[in-house]
Amino acid sequence: MPDAHPPKPEPSSSPTAKSAPKKPRRTAERILEVTLDLFNRFGEPNVSTTLISAEMGISPGNLYYHYPAKDELINSLFDRYERALNDLLHAADSVRNVEDAWLFFHMLFELIWQYRFLYRDLNDLLSKNRRLETHFQFVLKNKSRAVVQVLDGLARSNTMRIDRREAEPVASSMVVVLTYWLSYEYVRDPRRALEPESAAAALSRGAYHVLALLMPYLEPASREHLFQIAGAYQQGT
Repeated sequence: MPDAHPPKPEPSSSPTAKSAPKKPRRTAERILEVTLDLFNRFGEPNVSTTLISAEMGISPGNLYYHYPAKDELINSLFDRYERALNDLLHAADSVRNVEDAWLFFHMLFELIWQYRFLYRDLNDLLSKNRRLETHFQFVLKNKSRAVVQVLDGLARSNTMRIDRREAEPVASSMVVVLTYWLSYEYVRDPRRALEPESAAAALSRGAYHVLALLMPYLEPASREHLFQIAGAYQQGT
């Protein structure tokens, strides 16, 4: 006599079995990504937490749960920038020629562009945010230290000749250009300077003008090579 209740089939282990749905990206990460995009597009002072939550399609309360204040969004993005910057600055030790230096400074500008809201609204942010006020001083010091290392590497490889007494002020001038180049670009063309389509040209100009401060110290062959590199980039932008 057949069983009244046949055994239940075992769960299928074949590839056709329905897999568990993938977990969505954490809301906190998505909030930071959207916030960075909005800050870069419109400037931090012009972006409210209400706008961020509306852009994401979540309630303001959900945003508040992850980031109770706008400053926490700013600080989290700054922390990401600072970590990426410190990782990049370690490459300063490996710069030995003009091509190395061009790549190094171009990568610095690419990172600055990625977090350009910090530089676009720098003075305003420093006046309102105590953490940025103190930590951006470390950013400048670390940049200056890395640029001095670049100059030392170029001097050791006979790419340039510079008196040690000149190296520090030249490095400081290079850091000034690095820090305020995007502000200069914005003043030149406020409607388009910080738009994505302007990035390539702006970054190449910035890298060239930082390195142009070394022109009086570069050996003739290296100086000519810098002109060639800059010309090739300008033709492609």
